[in-house]
Amino acid sequence: MYKSERVGAIIVAAGESRRMNGVDKLFAPLGGKPVIVRTVNLFQTSEFVDQIILVIAEGNSDTVNILVVNEGWSKVSAVVTGGERRQDSVAAGLKSIRDCPWVVIHDGARPLAPRGLILSGLIAAEETGSAVAAVPVTDTIKVVEEDMLIKGTPPRRFLWAAQTPQVFRYAIILKAYLDLELEATDDAALVERLGFPVKLYPGSYDNIKITTPSDITVAEALWRKRGAPEL
Repeated sequence: MYKSERVGAIIVAAGESRRMNGVDKLFAPLGGKPVIVRTVNLFQTSEFVDQIILVIAEGNSDTVNILVVNEGWSKVSAVVTGGERRQDSVAAGLKSIRDCPWVVIHDGARPLAPRGLILSGLIAAEETGSAVAAVPVTDTIKVVEEDMLIKGTPPRRFLWAAQTPQVFRYAIILKAYLDLELEATDDAALVERLGFPVKLYPGSYDNIKITTPSDITVAEALWRKRGAPEL
């Protein structure tokens, strides 16, 4: 069983919910509680996580700090304001991690990640220093350019859809962000650019990222399928 070094989790919850028709997806109800509560509880209740950093949007500080108290999130050591881009938000979270050789980065809008993904990611990352949850792509992917003409059809067996949690040795992910020059929506991509190997480990098709109102409907159905209580 993994538990050799301290683990810090950065939960990135600073998005603008632009495709949610005016609703902040992190506070949308899921099984009777806000999405962000379901997400944080995954890490609060994990025996493999020692510290949690919440990175939130400007203006949500009071609401989230009340949740920290009311939900009894004893592992949350800091609530920090994110930046304009996701990578700015992760960088803010990294500055607040204390004495944790391992960092798990997770999207606040992925409340249905199976609990076992945290441990699986830590085990996978021990091999290379970096690991990413992912699932095989099920659709055929077409590569196009600006003229929208198809330039290629890569074999599906080589295509995986990246998810979070993504797990890194703190020294590796910190270096990736210190050397950051280009924009990236995926933490692992920054590590790859430095030449470090990144291991994929099996994610879950239920581990959806809530982006649109229809995703909330799907998430509710998945929550009920689990038979999860409304607590």
